[in-house]
Amino acid sequence: MIKGILFDYGGTIDTNGLHWANVLWESYQHNQVNIDREAFAEAYKYGEKALAIKPIIEPHHVFYDVLFLKVEQQFDFLRQKGFELNDEAIESIARECDLVARTNVEKAAPVLAKLAESYPLVMVSNFYGNINRVLQDFGISGYFQAVVESAVVGVRKPDPQIYQLGIEQLALPAQECVVVGDSYSKDIKPAKSLGCKTIWLNVKGWEDAGETKLEVSDADIEITDFAQIADTIRILG
Repeated sequence: MIKGILFDYGGTIDTNGLHWANVLWESYQHNQVNIDREAFAEAYKYGEKALAIKPIIEPHHVFYDVLFLKVEQQFDFLRQKGFELNDEAIESIARECDLVARTNVEKAAPVLAKLAESYPLVMVSNFYGNINRVLQDFGISGYFQAVVESAVVGVRKPDPQIYQLGIEQLALPAQECVVVGDSYSKDIKPAKSLGCKTIWLNVKGWEDAGETKLEVSDADIEITDFAQIADTIRILG
């Protein structure tokens, strides 16, 4: 019987299953940033690593700030590769992608509110030390009884230990917890290894980021829309 829910954040709640690399790539194209997909993929990986290891993101930063700083890192990398870029596009991309996140979070909020009436919710996220500020800004922080953030606890997905910390926040056996996430490798596999039930929001990964479409998975249930979660949990028990 499911008694508690662990949620991933990025790519799950804020994009409804669409990998953030896809969101940013589409915005790059919309803003006529003249690079190829392979170069973007390299810049995306570079930006993720830079934000993870450098003190660039501060606790007060909202999600727009994260996006601006992330794209700024990507542009720095691309310039080193010889691309000529207009800095004005950084703000345009950040604002466009922030709107994507805000729109999806607004759609997810009623689902979270309904679930929070019946279950304790814990967020488990690879983030930069400001996830609580982001959740506050988006108006959904009150739905989570605890947040386990990689930059704070010192462990990152796919290490199962970060989900173990989430389970401990729920104070429930792993078998009574369900993990909801968009990444098979970072959410579903580590959660299953701990004995949790899993719901894979399997929409559109990013091939170059290791998110390939699998023909067979160990997820208990796969969904294609965040709005399906409540009905899916009832199926799981």
